[in-house]
Amino acid sequence: MDFDFSDDQQQLRDAVARWVDKGYTFERRQSIVKQGGFSREVWNELAELGLTALTVPEQYGGLGQGAVDAMVVMEELGRGLVMEPLAQAFVASAVLSQFGSDAVKEAWLPQIAAGEKLVVLAAQERKARYRLDVCDAKATKAGDGYTVDATKNIVAAGDQADAFIVPAQLDGKIALFLVENGAEGVSTRGYAVQDEGRAADLVCKSAAATLITANGLPALTLAQDVGNAALCAEGVGVMEQTLKLTTEYMNQRKQFGVVIASFQALRHRVADMKMQLELARSMSYYGSLKLGAPAEERHVAMARAKVQLGQSMRYVGQQSVQLHGGIGVTDEYVGSHYFKRLTQMEMTGGDTLHHLGILSANLQETAGVFA
Repeated sequence: MDFDFSDDQQQLRDAVARWVDKGYTFERRQSIVKQGGFSREVWNELAELGLTALTVPEQYGGLGQGAVDAMVVMEELGRGLVMEPLAQAFVASAVLSQFGSDAVKEAWLPQIAAGEKLVVLAAQERKARYRLDVCDAKATKAGDGYTVDATKNIVAAGDQADAFIVPAQLDGKIALFLVENGAEGVSTRGYAVQDEGRAADLVCKSAAATLITANGLPALTLAQDVGNAALCAEGVGVMEQTLKLTTEYMNQRKQFGVVIASFQALRHRVADMKMQLELARSMSYYGSLKLGAPAEERHVAMARAKVQLGQSMRYVGQQSVQLHGGIGVTDEYVGSHYFKRLTQMEMTGGDTLHHLGILSANLQETAGVFA
């Protein structure tokens, strides 16, 4: 199997890497953190690069690219610790293009592609514990449209978003709705999260909503899988840069008159970090390539990828801190921010134990060994 990237994909990677190096420095990131953890200016720059349009179908003003292209982009954004949630554009374009009506597609996909509208998934509820089929939100038919009553938590950049994709119970079944921010009955409470990005709690009280699909669970599962594929790719980028920072530090830090990179025990730990990174990279590739598979196969594949990524992110982050010593957790040092990002990513989109549960529930008699 050929895992080489095409020339176009390599050029895309180089373009994003150049922007990260020049346009999203650590100093700029820290200034955005002080402003709340989200920058509309940066979002517009991502749109100018064509990244918000990357996976939107061409007929709606997008570039019509696939999962591998999105993976390439997210790896580079991970290296730069970019906080603006580009993955949400991939999630929204996937859900709307595959499940939305023609009217919804025509109204929203061109604006998502142009970066004019930030549409984010608002699915998590307190009691759900990552389960997609647990949903207390309610939707009611109201004339030609619908209203939604819901409370959703940890919505990415929720107080900055222009609209939300909200699952809610409709006639005893989960349906998916589009709810605009600023509409009557819609309120958000924004806050900074562990990795210094932005999230919010969303409250809808009889808020006007547009139906995306009455068969919401398959669409919601797709949204989670697309989001986790992007998260895995971003995690590879974060871990790669974490490993680079760690090795650079070890080649500078001296103890007993020699650099600590010369100590065999520490070199073995770095080798283990590299191994975990490469295991994560291979599973990220696997997950992205499985996004086009049938729904059940895709969902189990993403659970496999997320389990490996969770284990790798925890290991690489913790070993980096140990090898740095005290400086590894100081706010002034960039490495501590990579550690915080890895810590939060392990719990985003379902933590490792949650996805282990999915895998165990889908084991067959052969456990896949002889199949």
